[in-house]
Amino acid sequence: MCEIISTTLAALTGAVGAGGATASAATGIGGLLQTAGTIAAIAGPIAQGIAQNKAAQASADSIAQQRGQVAKLNAIEDQRTRRQYRREIARQTAQLAERGLDLASPTAQFLGQTAAKEMAFASQAVRQRGASQTTELTAQERALRARGRQGILKGGFSAAGQFLRRAPDMWPELLA
Repeated sequence: MCEIISTTLAALTGAVGAGGATASAATGIGGLLQTAGTIAAIAGPIAQGIAQNKAAQASADSIAQQRGQVAKLNAIEDQRTRRQYRREIARQTAQLAERGLDLASPTAQFLGQTAAKEMAFASQAVRQRGASQTTELTAQERALRARGRQGILKGGFSAAGQFLRRAPDMWPELLA
């Protein structure tokens, strides 16, 4: 097995000749491969952390866009609810006037106030539901952004750990 590796390394370097030259070339190639392996071991976790961050940011951006749409739709639903109640109040007022009831009477005033309170309650319920949805989406967005930052940190620490694990092999004089 060692002969196959030595022969391959010798062929790669073009150093086919004396045994010392082949061993020297093999050592040089071995060091080069070790360095390449170290670089790959360090770059891999960093690249993975960056990719994780980009994916999290894309998801967070999508949720932010969805949050904006929810807010717009909620405002439209609130307007429609208020419009529907105003129409109902106007219809009720017209019916009272048709029956000959004085619109300034306490009964008519009470009915108008009750209808206005119901409209305000329904409108507030719509707005509260929308606020709840946007709050939930904001929390999801923040969590995704945090996961992205966590991925970068994890990749950086993993790369640093790989480097520190391989340092004694790269610089054996550190152990001396």
